[in-house]
Amino acid sequence: MTAPRITTPLTELVGVRHPLVQTGMGWVAGPRLVSAAANAGALGILASATMTVEQLRSAVREVRSRTQAPFGVNLRADAGDAAERVRVIVEEGVRVASFALAPSPELIARLKEAGVLVIPSVGARRHAEKVAAWGADAVIVQGGEGGGHTGSVATSVLLPQVVDAVEIPVIAAGGFFDGRGLVAALAYGAAGIAMGTRFLLTSDSTVPPAVQARYLQAAVQDITVTTKVDGLPHRMLRSELVAALERSGRTAALLRAVRHAASFRKLSGVSWARMVRDGLAMKHGKELSWSQVLLAANTPMLLRASMVEGRTDLGVMAAGQVAGLIEDLPSCAELVDRIMTEAYGTLATLPR
Repeated sequence: MTAPRITTPLTELVGVRHPLVQTGMGWVAGPRLVSAAANAGALGILASATMTVEQLRSAVREVRSRTQAPFGVNLRADAGDAAERVRVIVEEGVRVASFALAPSPELIARLKEAGVLVIPSVGARRHAEKVAAWGADAVIVQGGEGGGHTGSVATSVLLPQVVDAVEIPVIAAGGFFDGRGLVAALAYGAAGIAMGTRFLLTSDSTVPPAVQARYLQAAVQDITVTTKVDGLPHRMLRSELVAALERSGRTAALLRAVRHAASFRKLSGVSWARMVRDGLAMKHGKELSWSQVLLAANTPMLLRASMVEGRTDLGVMAAGQVAGLIEDLPSCAELVDRIMTEAYGTLATLPR
């Protein structure tokens, strides 16, 4: 079955069939998921923060071998090797560069000169205004319902603020998983929706079955926000590790952070100095303990424990609140078809 198409400024800008984005989730958004999302007509975004520069180039080439559709790469603008990663994106002809933190005007200019679309993710109107003024082509706006690092303003409040404030396409994130949500976002003036948890819970995802089962079992109240992982509000599933972090005193938290940091250093080859530097870069003006700085630097290791190794007892599981509403594991093709069909049907039932 061919899904109905809804043309928006996002589909026209990027060249995708549908106004849907699969977000760049560390250890989750690899070549298999990204290419499956792209082939389904969505914009798949490869997560590069958990890859070395060489692994990123290899992953981009693997995605390219699996699909001819446009796709993107997500990277941290504050990473020490951001310039090298940008070079890979440019040299490999990637269509979209996505950023979890606002990239500098210079970085945006370099990408745009190379013909790469720049789509940062933001959590506040002022940040959207800033990147729009710097030349971003579109912006992903995540409300408080979204998984991972998140803010306190609900999507239904944040989205119209940003739509009214900028003239570039706005992609809504945080709380979306079906066609009704797409229609709601379009009604607010968005050009499409971005989803992480919903794509994580597909049969094309490489997340271990035991971890996916944990997500599917979760009710809305099983998803919490904690600052104990890295000092910043982080939405995730309640787990043994989260409970331990919430109970831990400073000494125990520091020892645990050092242990995780040592493991991450061994896996990635990143120096202690670089880890601390990256951790400090995530402070954003907030007061963090040394344990939180180390955890901020090696949060990818905590995600890897669950998303790669299947150790739900030792890792964190970033999750949007919609995890409590998801009950199945369709393929990306089935998911996109379902969302677009439902959106088209919902539009048809609205009063004229």
